[in-house]
Amino acid sequence: MSALIGLQCHLCKTTFPADALYVCDRCLGPLEPVYDYGAVRLTRETIEKRPKNLWRYRELLPIAGEPRTGFNSGFTPLVRCDRLASRLGVRELYVKDDSVNHPTLSYKDRVVSVAATRAVELGFTVLACASTGNLANSLAAHAARLGIECCVFIPDNLEAGKLLGSAIFHPTILAIAGNYDDVNRLCTQVGDRYGWGFVNINLRSYYAEGAKTYGFEIVEQLGWKYPRHLIAPVAGGTLLPRIVRGMRELRDVGLVDGDLPRVYAAQAAGCAPVVRALEAGLDHPEPVRPDTIAKSIAIGNPADGYQVIQCVRATGGSGAAVADAQIVDAIQLLAETEGIFTEPAGGTTLAAAIELIGRGVIPRDESIVVCVTGNGYKTAEVVADRVTTPVRLSRSFREFEAWWAAQGRGSTAAALKV
Repeated sequence: MSALIGLQCHLCKTTFPADALYVCDRCLGPLEPVYDYGAVRLTRETIEKRPKNLWRYRELLPIAGEPRTGFNSGFTPLVRCDRLASRLGVRELYVKDDSVNHPTLSYKDRVVSVAATRAVELGFTVLACASTGNLANSLAAHAARLGIECCVFIPDNLEAGKLLGSAIFHPTILAIAGNYDDVNRLCTQVGDRYGWGFVNINLRSYYAEGAKTYGFEIVEQLGWKYPRHLIAPVAGGTLLPRIVRGMRELRDVGLVDGDLPRVYAAQAAGCAPVVRALEAGLDHPEPVRPDTIAKSIAIGNPADGYQVIQCVRATGGSGAAVADAQIVDAIQLLAETEGIFTEPAGGTTLAAAIELIGRGVIPRDESIVVCVTGNGYKTAEVVADRVTTPVRLSRSFREFEAWWAAQGRGSTAAALKV
């Protein structure tokens, strides 16, 4: 079933075998898998009959044998958000909701499923990662399922929920004094010296491909058609270019036709190297030091920043950087209109969409998909001062009646708005 041929440099097109390689030794460009698309025999009917997980697109993913994990990951809801659309004054709005992805409530369960499977195929016995939280959670869970030793490297200031989300699976956790970019540099050295399988470093070529499934699902869930506009968060730059790559591949193998959507990069103003590069007309982002509540996307030197910029421009999109206050407002708006609780990365994406719509960059009468990639329960402290506080009463019915009468607002619904 495998159509994987090998790896190829994104920049100079030099080819390499499908090993644990991630950077071109000629030009230092990133490597990405190459497939024999002519050998891919996929129909919509075939895909639709398969289990509802990310492996339903198996032929377009970079593994040689059978999947080893991720059998319940992927195929998350594409939610049509009519109440939110009404609030924003747009006609057709969707949220692709990976905040409910299995097993660790983020889109990282896609990329780890693919990277971990490929790691097993390549003979790695230790899986590791540099992470701002969600990746560590996912890798720890999938490694536990596989019975493989796991070590996660994280900044030492992560949210408690994300730390717990890794610790429960009993990996080795190394909390490093510094930000994500400091952690990633250390991990690169460890991987080179000890030969561990770092899913987002020496296995990054395979890891990144798992993100294509996010785009595959959007197209399938829309009835095998593209949306007109898509807004995605940008951290290290894995997700956005692979959504575009995946959507292009579906067209290349004959599963869909038409024009790709315009794609927009969303970043927090306190860590917006890609958006600033887009605004300045640069091809490569200039590194910044992160300062934002959106810690899961606070990567000041994105590994795939160049590819993000290429994809945004190629599709006719742009970017938006939003303040922390806008992020929290968007988290609250999504929760109260659609019942979806996202972490700050999703708040960033929605806030960027709101800004782009408000500026007229995204028309109000065309289909829009907002990418939500993580769950708000992991970062509850961000909205702690915004949530409803309980009214404390005794068990006495009389006390309830007195409280109810004191509301004096007429209708039941109005009275409950306390």
